[in-house]
Amino acid sequence: MSGSLRLTDFSEDYRSDRGSVVDEFYVPALSVSNSYDRAVGYFTASILAIIGEGIEGLVRRGGNMRIVASPYLLPEDVTEIEDGYELRAVMERAAIRDMERAIEEPGAARGLGKLGALVAEGRLDIKLAYVASANRVGMYHEKIGVFRDERDLVAFKGSANETLSGLIGNFESIEVFRSWDDRDRERALRISRHFDDLWEDRTARLRVIPFTEAAKKLIERSGQMAARIGGPEDIAHDGAPITVSPEINVGMLTIPAELQVREYQKRAVGNWFAKQGRGILRMATGTGKTLTALSAGAQVAKILHKAGEPLLTVVVAPYQHLVDQWAKDVEWFGVSPIRAYESTASWFGSASHLLDAMALDASHGGVIITTNKTFGDVAFQKILSRFRGRLLLIADEAHNLGARHISSKLPDSAEFRLGLSATPERWFDDEGTAALTDYFGDVVFEMGIGEAIKAGALCRYTYMPVIVELDEEETELYVEITEKIARIFAAQEASERADEDTVLGALLRKRSNLLGHARAKLPALKREIEKRGDDWYQLLYCAEGKHPLSYEDGAAEELAQIDLVLDLVGNQLRMPAARYTAETKRPERRQVLQRFADRELQVVASMRCLDEGVDVPAARTAYLLASSTNPRQFIQRRGRVLRQAPGKDMADIVDFIVVPPEGVAMIRDTTERSMVARELARVTEFAHLAENEAETLDILRPLRMRYGLLDI
Repeated sequence: MSGSLRLTDFSEDYRSDRGSVVDEFYVPALSVSNSYDRAVGYFTASILAIIGEGIEGLVRRGGNMRIVASPYLLPEDVTEIEDGYELRAVMERAAIRDMERAIEEPGAARGLGKLGALVAEGRLDIKLAYVASANRVGMYHEKIGVFRDERDLVAFKGSANETLSGLIGNFESIEVFRSWDDRDRERALRISRHFDDLWEDRTARLRVIPFTEAAKKLIERSGQMAARIGGPEDIAHDGAPITVSPEINVGMLTIPAELQVREYQKRAVGNWFAKQGRGILRMATGTGKTLTALSAGAQVAKILHKAGEPLLTVVVAPYQHLVDQWAKDVEWFGVSPIRAYESTASWFGSASHLLDAMALDASHGGVIITTNKTFGDVAFQKILSRFRGRLLLIADEAHNLGARHISSKLPDSAEFRLGLSATPERWFDDEGTAALTDYFGDVVFEMGIGEAIKAGALCRYTYMPVIVELDEEETELYVEITEKIARIFAAQEASERADEDTVLGALLRKRSNLLGHARAKLPALKREIEKRGDDWYQLLYCAEGKHPLSYEDGAAEELAQIDLVLDLVGNQLRMPAARYTAETKRPERRQVLQRFADRELQVVASMRCLDEGVDVPAARTAYLLASSTNPRQFIQRRGRVLRQAPGKDMADIVDFIVVPPEGVAMIRDTTERSMVARELARVTEFAHLAENEAETLDILRPLRMRYGLLDI
């Protein structure tokens, strides 16, 4: 029989030291087969660049392929599974990530593109396998395969994965069993049965799920890429090892081709380079600080790459959810980052391996993203002290790194330093602000909210101040706190930094909490939110903790403001609502934001957790029940609701302004006036750029006249 498995000269085994496993086994077997079944521990598309010739023969004969594979799970994938994320969604995302990386190599894109006909005609099926035991997920590591023609089959097993390095770059071996050979028949048939059991999900401890539909778009895109790439179809595969295209720059940040970098972002990067790669970008929330910073990092990496030097990029962000957001953008820039937070064991080994790979020129660079807390810990500082190469440090919300306990940990070895913040100045902390500029350099680019709105980076907004008064008890406590703050300044202790562990910091925080928890805000909120009872995409910023008077001797217990708000909105007004706080588990946080975007929730109530970095572009209305006089907080909260989104051209901000009650004897004129002045400073900032500035100023005119504050 011409062109059959039986007439093909197969050896009993193949090893890399004796020749090419691809040329001598895979391509000849595919060329005469009607079907190819493969179960393998780790599959990527790069193998298709090597066996393209055989694949074409299989396509011409109307052949079929079935592939079972186990995607490579990153630590964050495992964490999501353990946290309750849908297993199938995590596995599919991991498998697509593997294939997308593989087809960055042009030959692999061509190879995968050739499978388009098989997929379109329903002749290629892919499934994902994983080990399921005791609520844990593991990788499927078996490696078997079966070729069939109309009469016979050839089965094989061995060490080679369906990856380019697995078949060519590594030293591999396989054993071959032929159904027509009496010595091999039982093994060949047993391997075939094992595959069929696996395919039908009949194997104990293993679970198999479909993946073909999820892979279709990627395969179609590969065909389009292959047409654009052009060039020779054949790739040399004449033995191990071979060198994959040098254009695959492992670990090197690269600006995505589809990213449209705005002109102001280009200016920001240019200004930073003009200062020798040091400086702070003072950019309004929502103007793309992250993508600007990664574009700068990609340019540095490109320059160093030409000189043969790798670049390690370390990103420091305040919270874990911001690390996760950064990781998504870093992956878009072509690098799978290491996320360093929580258990040291979950990241320390990977970080050490990365440093070793860079030292051995096995990687062109890498990215580690960490939280402020982990950054300051001994383990992370040990990693930084080990590194001797070129280092770029990016600080997200850089103002946080001015605190004394962490500013001392900033590495002197970082040649390139980039700070990002809408408000880099630290409130009541000149020393901390100086520490930031001493380390990162001066502000090299600035883009405020007004300029961002004009540039179309943020949407327009209306602003409505709602005036509420302190009650008698609250007024008395406010006076007491203010007098203590005044004594610190009078005693020339104002140089004491306003960190959380200082007396000044504690007093400022207590006074801010008192204003945030003013009891008159709840009735005022009810009136405002009833006006928008049919609206979606509403954010509520609540004060943290409980009313400060709850902690006074003999005081009655009061519920936290966020609990009172959710009772008001959810129970009394019957509007679907949920909380988003630091105590909300990460999977639940993502679900809350997704339900909010999908119009399943009208209102999300939060505290500080939504201040820095969280993307909520769908938000249309923001109620500022608690907004301190710290400009950073109210600027960030305004920025949350001004982000662009499809169908959104306007946002509404409702701000609750706290003032002393008229005619209360105990409050001093100066204290009363300064309290109103602080509130009006924020209001003026908001109103200045609002669409209804004149209306806002009319609302506040009586208050300004009462306290002689017309100049604010």
